[in-house]
Parts: sequence; C-alpha cells; structure tokens
Amino acid sequence: MKAILYIGHGTRSKKGAVEIRAFIERVRARIDVSIQELSFLELTEPLIEEGFEKCVQQGATQIDVVPLFLLAAGHIKRDIPEALSPLIAKYPTIPVEIKNPFGVQEVILDGVAELIRDSAGEVDRADRLLIVGVGSSDPDVHVNFGKIADGIEERLGPERVSVCYFAATEPRLNEGLETISEGAEGRVIVVPYMLFTGLLLAELYKIVRLRQKEGQSILCTPALSNHTVIEDIVIERAIGE
Repeated sequence: MKAILYIGHGTRSKKGAVEIRAFIERVRARIDVSIQELSFLELTEPLIEEGFEKCVQQGATQIDVVPLFLLAAGHIKRDIPEALSPLIAKYPTIPVEIKNPFGVQEVILDGVAELIRDSAGEVDRADRLLIVGVGSSDPDVHVNFGKIADGIEERLGPERVSVCYFAATEPRLNEGLETISEGAEGRVIVVPYMLFTGLLLAELYKIVRLRQKEGQSILCTPALSNHTVIEDIVIERAIGE
C-alpha cells in the first residue's frame, strides 16, 4: 500500500504551523491515497521519524516522500536524506522514493506573477520588485534566484527586479531594501519567496509596515502557498510515477 510522507521545514510560528496543516488538508482531499502523513525537519512536531513510523503502522508497503521545499539546498541535499537513512535501514523491505523539490518552473513563475498582481494590481514600469529568499550558502540557490528574478521581470516588466536574503549570503535584507528604494519613483513591491507564513515573514511584514508609516510607497505580497499552483505541484509530486 502506497503512503505519502510530506516533509516541511518546521516553524516556531503557531500561525505558520496552522497554515501548513491547512494546506496539507487541502492537498489530501485531492489525492486518492489513504495513507498521507505530514512531518517536519525541525521545530514542529511530528518530526520525520514519527511521520515515517505512522506510515508503517498503517500498513505502508512503499513510501513516497514529498519535500515541501521550493529549491534544492542543504535541507534537500543533506538533512532530509540523513534523517531518512536510519528509517530506510530499519525497514529495508519498504521502498522509499524522495521526490524533488519544486525547482524553478514556468508554472510557478506564472503563479508568482499572478500573486503579485492580486496583491499590488498591475505593475507599472516605474515599480520595482525585491524578491526575498531565506538564504543559503549553496551556489545553486543563487543561480536559481537569478532565474526567478529574470522570469518575474519578463512577466511583469517593472523598472528593476532585485534579490536579497534573510541570512547565510549577501545581499542581506536591509541592504536589499535600501538599494531597491534609493531613487524609486514608483512602488517597491517586496516578494517573499517562501511557501508559508513564519517568523521571518512576520518580521518582513513588520519592516514593510514601518516603512509605510514613514511614507514610503512599499507593499509586501503573501506567502506563495496562497496560490493554488503550489497545491497543484505538491499533488503532481505526490501522485507522479
């Protein structure tokens, strides 16, 4: 019997945890698989081991692991395989397939562009976009964010699209905000490239609100899971051969 084990990063944000669980409930309702469990890499329970064991206890004879991660970095390349390794060794007769993260897909970029339009209305030539990533030292992440920025620029045609990060690499958020804001004649539209609400996104909203109070024409779009394209991609990963 096939089982699906979804793996999220985990969050200290209660709102974020509720949001992830609600998202997975919507996904579950669209998939005809009786065993579907949600687990987390860290910070939120159940952790990966408990989620895996629940699948086994329910009679799973194969487990498809669906990481809820946008891009391949350390968590995908190292942390999740390491967490699964002892479980795979413990149950050698149960095949385990780890699905790919979402990656940079045209359909995701289309969805991000729609999300921006839904939040900000039509993007004018004078507007500027700042894409904010969590951050990683993995060089592939930088390459991918370059592709994301180019794809959004092609779709919306703003004056400028820049990228910055919360941690682990440059430019950091404060530098990115200052650079994109300098000399801006239109709006600054901040686009958090994150799946779900969490403490980082809450902090970003706070910074944007402060700048709004100071008179800057700036706004922030919601997390990407607010667009149905993300649900569609998770389902595609879960049921794909």
